[in-house]
Amino acid sequence: MKSYNRRMPSVQLFITCLTDSFFPETGEAIVDIFSRLGIGVDFTPEQTCCGQPQFNAGLRADARAIAEHTIKIFEKTRGDIVTPSGSCAHHFRHNLLELFEGDAEWYPRAEKFGKRVFEFTEYLVDHLGITDLGATWDGLLTYHPSCHTLRGLNVDRQPRALLQNIKGATLVELPHAQECCGFGGVMSVEHPELSAEWLKRKISNLESTQAPTLVVTDAGCLMHIMGGLKRQGKKQRVMHIAEVLNHQT
Repeated sequence: MKSYNRRMPSVQLFITCLTDSFFPETGEAIVDIFSRLGIGVDFTPEQTCCGQPQFNAGLRADARAIAEHTIKIFEKTRGDIVTPSGSCAHHFRHNLLELFEGDAEWYPRAEKFGKRVFEFTEYLVDHLGITDLGATWDGLLTYHPSCHTLRGLNVDRQPRALLQNIKGATLVELPHAQECCGFGGVMSVEHPELSAEWLKRKISNLESTQAPTLVVTDAGCLMHIMGGLKRQGKKQRVMHIAEVLNHQT
């Protein structure tokens, strides 16, 4: 583990509803990592869902109410906002500008808020300049780039750089990695047959790598692929990148 001696400012953690409800170990890993880097982590307990499901479903009034609440509570805080979800980061940085377009009061507030938001690996690599966290891993890893992280934020080299610096790990390429896993938020509810087919293809591609662990950057993909593996009786596991990067011996 490299030594980071200077004290860095605290960050605000936007944990996301899926991580908070189903994968709290991801949040714990992020806190551990930032603590080792000398960065404090603050958590605003009033935070809720980012509102992306409502936005994507066309429920703009509901999405707006959630967005206004989120902006208000984070306006009371200081520092960068880090989230373990590319989809939530994309929603805050891009969708809110569409949601508040033409609103003289809320558009500038949403724009200012969005500029504070970073996806976790993006923050480590682009903002802090860190690609080696001293993590260790024994064996093969393969990486699935979540759709909003890859296409919405153009974040791909960052998680790959972090994974490539894990000692003892061998990163193997996932065939057709850029294909959606089939979750897609409300898409998986509105088009379950299509979602199931994409999931089946993703699992088949995972099996072809012979890697026992698939790494993702978004809890939606984690939950969807993990569920598919369990239903099919597969032995592979899915982990958020924060947990892998927090693994040390």
